[in-house]
Amino acid sequence: MNHGFFVFLHMFKSSLSLLLLMIVCALQAQEVSLPVDLRQHNLTDNNSSIFNPAFSVNYNNSHSIGLWSRWQWQTIDGDPTTLFFNYAGKLNGSSSIGAGFYQHNTGIFLNTGGILNYAHEFDLSERAKLSFGLNVFGFKQELADNRFQGDPQIQLPQLSTTNDFIFQFAPGVQFLYDGFSVGFASENMFGYNVSTSEKYPESGNKIYMGMATYSIPVSIIGSDDTSIFRPALYFKSISGFDTQIGMSALLSTNKFWAQTGYNSFYGISIGAGGRFLNRFSLGALVEFGTDSSIKGNDPTFEFVTFYNFGTADYRKKKIQIKQDEDKEEEIRQITKAGVTDELSKAEALAAKRRAKEFEREQRKRVRDSLAYAKKQEALVIRQQREIQRKIDSTNSAEHAKTIAIARRTSRKKRMDSIAKLKDQKVANAQKRLEQTKQDSIKKSVEANVLEDAQNLKQQQRLDSIAKAELTITEAAKEKEKLVQVARQAQDDKPRADEKYEEVAGEDGLAPGYYLIANVFGTKKYFEAFMANLTKKGLQPKSFFRTKNKYNYVYLGKYDTMSEARRARDSKFNNKYPDKTWIYRVVGD
Repeated sequence: MNHGFFVFLHMFKSSLSLLLLMIVCALQAQEVSLPVDLRQHNLTDNNSSIFNPAFSVNYNNSHSIGLWSRWQWQTIDGDPTTLFFNYAGKLNGSSSIGAGFYQHNTGIFLNTGGILNYAHEFDLSERAKLSFGLNVFGFKQELADNRFQGDPQIQLPQLSTTNDFIFQFAPGVQFLYDGFSVGFASENMFGYNVSTSEKYPESGNKIYMGMATYSIPVSIIGSDDTSIFRPALYFKSISGFDTQIGMSALLSTNKFWAQTGYNSFYGISIGAGGRFLNRFSLGALVEFGTDSSIKGNDPTFEFVTFYNFGTADYRKKKIQIKQDEDKEEEIRQITKAGVTDELSKAEALAAKRRAKEFEREQRKRVRDSLAYAKKQEALVIRQQREIQRKIDSTNSAEHAKTIAIARRTSRKKRMDSIAKLKDQKVANAQKRLEQTKQDSIKKSVEANVLEDAQNLKQQQRLDSIAKAELTITEAAKEKEKLVQVARQAQDDKPRADEKYEEVAGEDGLAPGYYLIANVFGTKKYFEAFMANLTKKGLQPKSFFRTKNKYNYVYLGKYDTMSEARRARDSKFNNKYPDKTWIYRVVGD
């Protein structure tokens, strides 16, 4: 065990040094807007509980530690790096737990903290299983780069450095049927900012994932019967970004693993690794961007490893059973040859110890067999109960069907009688109606002629009144419009003590009055300021002015100068305490 651990440390340090050297040689500056997700879409086998928390009960070893790290695009000004170091362990055949440390750079914020995992699996039948899992994140959030410089041409507040502690809950579910599985998870379905006592994130910033896989057993030279080929299809929905759609294919054996994949945003990936001493795995993956917004960036590197220090898995149990059979055969041969009395005392003690060990292992197998038999018996009882329930349900349905038929027959007779009586009444009513019509036609014609003459006279009088009222109303509206134009012209005049700028229609901006909060000439600080306002619960907007190459951040747009002044003087309804000013766009 100690020798294997030191081998692991030596190989880990050598591989990590080599990867770091490759990364430093490939670094160059970037200006790409990154999604805030964990970028864990390539974790399809080991350490995959961060992809879907339900995976830990199906794909992890009995007890293991793992390390996964991703260096995104190799930028000089701070790599957007994700680091995940974790422990995973099986509580029993249907439950697992895990804990670890992680650090995630979103490009704007740096999240550092811990993660707890729990997953449980339910047997729905001999071929179907349902797994539930939960990841609980607790992390400190701070700006990835807190250097900030405002626009030197205008005196505006500086962006404050965030230092919040956040709890975040990520549930997941997976359904398996033979080799097919389908799952769903969310990276941030629930959360709470302890520092600000607010929900985190806002309701519109959730991250959801759906995935489907199919595991196909394969036979490869030099591997055992646990080798699989697993294609996968997934999607990820992130607020503010296009939905990521991707696919991957994993080939996993007891000697090595290899995988390739494609993500609609991050591009094409390919990776491989080896498994050593049946406990240690080491590998790497490289990803090349193909999206138009990131095409031309340096490759992304991932490093993944794990060390299994738990008891042997089911593949080793087969070997142990073969060894037990060999021991049993050895004891039988010794007894049959009659040489037991010829053994030395030391050999007899050794044989006795082996026999006791074998006996204990036999008892354990018997207990396991009894437990399995008991489980099967309970399954049979449940199936019998289900059959009886179906029989009872069928009998009850037949009885209900008979009653329903009798009720429908009785109802039909009653409805036929009612319909016959109704038809007779309708026929009598039609005869009376026909006679009434003939009597009233003459009176109706005379009354209609008189009524038409009166209506024509009344309509002419109403038309004359309406025309006069319309003329008066239009004159009043024209007068009111002139008054409003004069009042608006007076309000639009800038005061001597206020900051105000007015331009004719420019860059396609709609005419109006914009309440400006800040102006930036640097994209990085502009994005950081927008993220800070959004975090405070505001909904900032912006436009880019080609004349001076600046990004203008505004809190709201108003139709009149009076409305804009009220918003400015009230500190944007007490939501933004810092200084603002008015920028007017005049229509063509």
